[in-house]
Amino acid sequence: MPDEEQTEPADDAAADTTSDDTDGRMFSPYGIASAVLGALCVAAVALGFVIWNDHRNDVGERGYQTRAMQAAADWTGVLINMNTQNIKESLQRLHDGTVGELNADFDSSIQPYQQVVERLQSRSRGEVEAVAFEAVRHDLDAQPGGPKSPAELPASIARRTDTVMVVATSVSENAGGKPTTVHWNLRLGVSDIDGKLMISRLESIR
Repeated sequence: MPDEEQTEPADDAAADTTSDDTDGRMFSPYGIASAVLGALCVAAVALGFVIWNDHRNDVGERGYQTRAMQAAADWTGVLINMNTQNIKESLQRLHDGTVGELNADFDSSIQPYQQVVERLQSRSRGEVEAVAFEAVRHDLDAQPGGPKSPAELPASIARRTDTVMVVATSVSENAGGKPTTVHWNLRLGVSDIDGKLMISRLESIR
């Protein structure tokens, strides 16, 4: 009886030791590896989403820039092909495609170009040679004390306004005279008005 009574506590101690060892080892190597792999998967998915979203935004931005340049080229095409035979219709089309201060002060803004057409008294054939989307603008033509460039349209009117530069040439065919070539170097403001692209600024580049 005494020997049996001394053996039982030894068994209980062994059981307690085993239990303590099991509880102390809460994370097995397999569990740690699984947690690391899970974190890496989440990070990979997040990175993939960021890359996909950036790519989609880049594609959308390039598409918008293409549309803005096309709108500027189309508007310029009407301007450089304006002549004494179609001046009234051309001015109306140009006016309809403008917005903001350019629309309000259209007559005074377009007057220098209109005077060129009226002075030539001939038919003109124009062609757009180059169009570029201006990402950063530095007004190198601005003179001290000179007039300021028209302000951008407020966000409540235009979703965004960008600058597009257009280089074009028109040839005026004078009856019985030598053809006259006119070079157009323009900087246009293109504004997004509820999805419709309109011209909000017109400047001549020297």
